[in-house]
Amino acid sequence: MASRGSGIRYASIARAGVSVVIALWPQVLALGIGVLSGCMAYLVGLPLPWMLGPMIGNTVAALLAVPIAAPAKLRPFVIPVVGVMLGSTVTAEVLRQLAQWVPTLLLLPIFLICASAVSYAVYRRIGGYDVVTAYFSAVPGGLNEMLIVGTEAGGDERRIALAHASRILLVIAFVALFFGFVLGVSTGGTDASVWIGVGEIGLCDYVLLGLCAVLGVLLGQAVRLPAAAVFGPMILSAITHATGILTVAPPTIFIVAAQITIGSIIGARFIGATLRQIRHDLMLAAMSALAMLAVTLFFAELIAVFSGIPLSQAFLAYSPGGLTEMALLTLAMGQNVAYVSIMHIVRITMVIGTAPLVFKWLQR
Repeated sequence: MASRGSGIRYASIARAGVSVVIALWPQVLALGIGVLSGCMAYLVGLPLPWMLGPMIGNTVAALLAVPIAAPAKLRPFVIPVVGVMLGSTVTAEVLRQLAQWVPTLLLLPIFLICASAVSYAVYRRIGGYDVVTAYFSAVPGGLNEMLIVGTEAGGDERRIALAHASRILLVIAFVALFFGFVLGVSTGGTDASVWIGVGEIGLCDYVLLGLCAVLGVLLGQAVRLPAAAVFGPMILSAITHATGILTVAPPTIFIVAAQITIGSIIGARFIGATLRQIRHDLMLAAMSALAMLAVTLFFAELIAVFSGIPLSQAFLAYSPGGLTEMALLTLAMGQNVAYVSIMHIVRITMVIGTAPLVFKWLQR
């Protein structure tokens, strides 16, 4: 009887294990496509290969109905690592440049109005979207926040989600390709001269970096910071690095893994859609993204003239991509991560806080 009971128990464990493997297989497949696509992108010299490669690979897989799923459960683990890495670039020299950032902040609301207006014109006048869907598709805020508010206001949920997912994907792709191929700025982020190996930092450093990640998330959530999972760890990491408590960044392989995960998640957002179904919406998203980037370039020129901030950094600070994704792109290109990250945090906070109010005012 004992052996029979043991056999039943082992069979149950085996079935549970098989069920877990089956449940996780679509996510594992997406990550596998992400790794393979990242390696291929790196080998052919594609800018920002470890993010663009997985984005493109999983987007194609999603449109071809390959049974993948977004590895979204990994995001809470990789985003704090990115925050710690971003904070490690903050030094006392960077903090002395704060006064230069004032013109960027002052022009930011005007930029948002102009960028949203040209994007709205694309979706409303060219695409024929209804007013609600066009408005919440056009405003460059957080994907989840704009989707929730726009749906509650009566907008088309699928089109709003697709518009923001496409905007983030296309903006990252356009910006990375432009900087990589036109300006010749390297975005590989894996140069052997700057590679930090797993064994190159000590146990104490690992503990402090880990505390920045964990405590940063908890504190960020406690005080309700925007993008708390990345901004909280970034603040603690910036403090410890600016004061000299920490002098090292997380190993580079962690950042590569984070980029692969984030790129795979972005690509997998197109699951359930076919190219035939969304061709029109993707075309509109491309037109909207290019129009917004044209506005971005104009305002970046103003910032460069009036504040002396390099055009490349001002352009990245205003580019309407996702906070984490644009910060990683900035990091890969060796630009001022603190400046760009803070501008994106202010942008997203400003949009989330004002977009619903502005829409109600426009309705009246």
